[in-house]
Amino acid sequence: MAAPTRRGVGLALLTLAIGLAIVAVTILPGAATPAVNSTSTVLARGTDQSNGTLTLQRGTDVVTVMNTFAAATTTTSAGSSGWHSHPGGAIVVVAQGEITIYRSVGSQCDSTTYTAGQSFVERPADVQDGVNTGTIETIVYVTFPGVPVGGSPRIDVPTDPGTCPGI
Repeated sequence: MAAPTRRGVGLALLTLAIGLAIVAVTILPGAATPAVNSTSTVLARGTDQSNGTLTLQRGTDVVTVMNTFAAATTTTSAGSSGWHSHPGGAIVVVAQGEITIYRSVGSQCDSTTYTAGQSFVERPADVQDGVNTGTIETIVYVTFPGVPVGGSPRIDVPTDPGTCPGI
């Protein structure tokens, strides 16, 4: 085995020093300027359960809403979004309860239930109906990208497209 050269030892020490500097920067508390008279509150957070994607488009609005769906009782039916779609899609976080999304996919009815702590993406032009299928009030936070400026983030569909009877 050859003896280490002076240059080799120097490179090894430099690499070690850079590595230690990176570790120190990521572990030590930040020296950033703290916020003043400002707070940030996470309203909802969820782990994505879908495989859809959305494209953001410059010059369109982004709208965020909180939707609440009542639980079914002996005298009332469960809260429902009604059949609709979104011009730019939607990113949904379930903050409380559970919601089942019924989608018209070709000639089939697809349903997926999401619970608190989960999130999902509704693609543009997907026709769906969200129904509270749980036993408590459901709260979801929704961000709608790609909304026409000043327009509605929702496109109502008058009735079930025929693939999900009884929903």
